[in-house]
Amino acid sequence: MDIQWRGSSYDELRAAFSWDLPARFNMGVACSDAQPATDLALVDHRPDGSIREVTFGQLSELSNRFANGLKGLGIEPGDRVGIVVPQSLETGVAHLGTYKAGAVAMPLSVLFGPEALRFRLQDSGAKVVVTAPESLEQVIEACTDLDTRIVVAGDSGAYPSFDRVVGSGRATVDPPGSGPDTPALLIYTSGTTGSPKGALHGHRVLLGHMPGFELMFDFFGRAGDRIWTPADWAWIGGLLDVVLPGWLRGRPVLAAPREGFDPQWAVDLMVEHGITTAFLPPTSLKLMRRAGVDASRLELRSCMSGGEPLGTEMLQWAEAELGVVINEIYGQTEANIVVGNSRTVWEVRPGSMGRPFPGHDVAVITPDGRPSPVGEIGEIAVRSPDPVMFLGYWNNPGATAEKFAGEWLRTGDLGVTDEDGYLWFRARADDLINSAGYRIGPGEIEDCLLKHAAVAMVAVVGVPDELRGEAVKAYVQLAPGAAPSDALVAELQALVRTRLSAHEYPRHVEFVESLPMTTTGKVRRRELRERHQDPGLTPGRT
Repeated sequence: MDIQWRGSSYDELRAAFSWDLPARFNMGVACSDAQPATDLALVDHRPDGSIREVTFGQLSELSNRFANGLKGLGIEPGDRVGIVVPQSLETGVAHLGTYKAGAVAMPLSVLFGPEALRFRLQDSGAKVVVTAPESLEQVIEACTDLDTRIVVAGDSGAYPSFDRVVGSGRATVDPPGSGPDTPALLIYTSGTTGSPKGALHGHRVLLGHMPGFELMFDFFGRAGDRIWTPADWAWIGGLLDVVLPGWLRGRPVLAAPREGFDPQWAVDLMVEHGITTAFLPPTSLKLMRRAGVDASRLELRSCMSGGEPLGTEMLQWAEAELGVVINEIYGQTEANIVVGNSRTVWEVRPGSMGRPFPGHDVAVITPDGRPSPVGEIGEIAVRSPDPVMFLGYWNNPGATAEKFAGEWLRTGDLGVTDEDGYLWFRARADDLINSAGYRIGPGEIEDCLLKHAAVAMVAVVGVPDELRGEAVKAYVQLAPGAAPSDALVAELQALVRTRLSAHEYPRHVEFVESLPMTTTGKVRRRELRERHQDPGLTPGRT
């Protein structure tokens, strides 16, 4: 699917775009076999400091061999293959080989413990799980009494090694006749509002990402680009915002696994490998700002962020310190990269989510599925059908039905549209604060509080209040050198009162060492709401 963007306005792009999906499409083939064999595909930066460069030809052969090796393990089209390996050559080969075998890849985070792994492996009925040695103990415990074979990418002990599986397969493979709707990828939601659900995607999901991918990375197709993200490839942000679209466009991707995020290490890594295009999640950017990184040698041409709104302060910092205007994007596991920014095509409005990318119809709707008036809060929704949209939740038709209001996929996020079609995020539906009749979203309060020099990170939630129903509470992680005090509480409250509104100021402020995060770097607001205990103090510090 060839997309031409240059020289067009937003309205022209929207009007001219149409989907033209091929009758046959396999992500594994498209991301390796279809690329020039001698071109660089992957720079594999190992934890021991060694570096391996892999061409598309090598990637093609290795994934062919892995596909055939999976067949030797009894994997048939439609079977699920778990992948619990950090950023690496093995992860990429496992994904492409699984697609080529006609099976369904199920990426799983190396941060998962045995209970999280077991739930997903058991729920999906995975027949094989590929794991790194550092996760082997958790995987063994998770697989107790499950009919799941373990393959180890490294020192394998009693289990088959990844290299052995690859070595057992032929160098050529005849992939099954995959079409756009053939199941290929099963990604579980983070489970912040209930049990995790498996979002099943067809091969078309990669094509559905391409309009947003090319626009958010500022016409990524130009030669010489190298792309990297610290995001785990187990998540849709790492896998489908960076790795697979990068390979589909024939560009080299950097793999550099690391336990925890070190801000200066990330900058130095990007400098060392000449990274021009990066996806940096909001938490990574906030940690970089907090650490005061030296980014003077960076050569970033474009940068994307998504998962949580950055806010005006962070966007201004990134432009000043990283030398790049960040294009924020919006999506979720079920329908990713449907809204965002592209600074070379349309104006970036700080604080806005951006506009719907070509090929995707996104609106703010009322509870009965009608478009909400401009400026009125409603639920953000994506119109079906859409190639980027999931096929449904794994073995959960009831949850799939609940996700839709007629033709609209409901995101569970609240927002508004302005007169120019920009979308503005307000809150998760379950994060919305109802205080004295006001509907308050935490995002703009957090953005306001981040303007204070003493604040490194902040999360805002609603807590029970006998008079108002709910009151605003801010959990504040202080910047180095700052100390908690009643005077600081008063300053923070006054900042919100004067910059936003008197009804939005945090009546409770609690200073914390850290904020609870999901493995994808999002704040667990539900955990913060549950943590709250009102000690009966006057409004202010708790």
